[in-house]
Amino acid sequence: MTGANDNDPTAQDAEPKALGACPICRKTATEKYRPFCSKRCADVDLGRWLGGTYAIPARVVDEDEEEEEQPRRTPRPSDDD
Repeated sequence: MTGANDNDPTAQDAEPKALGACPICRKTATEKYRPFCSKRCADVDLGRWLGGTYAIPARVVDEDEEEEEQPRRTPRPSDDD
C-alpha cells in the first residue's frame, strides 16, 4: 500500500537533495536561497546583473553594414506579363 504523499512534490524526502555550491562564494547552498548560500550572495549576484557585469558582448552593426549583409532579392515576374 502506498502513502497519500507519494506523488506530492512538497512532501519531505528521506534523503536531502544535493544543492551544490554557491556560485558566488562556493559554500554549500541552502534551500531558502538556492542556488546561493545566503541572502548576501543572492544580493551580490543581483547587483552584478543590474550593474552589467553579466552582459553578453555584442558587435554594433551600422545600418550600411546591415544592408550589405542581407542578400539582394530580385522581383519575380508576375503572371500578368
